Amino acid sequence: MSFCRFVGGEIYKDHFKPGIYVCSNCNHPLFSSRSKFAHSSPWPAFTDTLREDSVTKLMETLTAFKVLCGKCGSGLGHEFVNDGPVEGKSRF
Repeated sequence: MSFCRFVGGEIYKDHFKPGIYVCSNCNHPLFSSRSKFAHSSPWPAFTDTLREDSVTKLMETLTAFKVLCGKCGSGLGHEFVNDGPVEGKSRF
């Protein structure tokens, strides 16, 4: 399955079938459906990346990072620290 950046990303918001979400630009593996959770944002939400090298993070504030594809650098949105469904987990 493909992970769409902001434009069209909402089509995967309520998609919970098992699989791997990949960069829509280069097909680099980003997230597993196992870390996906329902959230009020209009985009899919994940608690963790698939692997450590799946994304690159750039600090924007103490609680938010800009998230880029770890391979091609495409913008994927943000990581919000301590905003996941479990205490101490982030929301991507």
